[in-house]
Amino acid sequence: MLWSDPENKPPKELRDAQDMMRRAGLLLALAMVVAMVVLGTR
Repeated sequence: MLWSDPENKPPKELRDAQDMMRRAGLLLALAMVVAMVVLGTR
């Protein structure tokens, strides 16, 4: 953060968004691995 805020935990919406992004990233990575395995074994 560029500005200094008293509490160092982000607002709930931001935390939820980060959570969703992390989950989506994990799902995407998993899907990529599965696709590579499927394409490799074909």
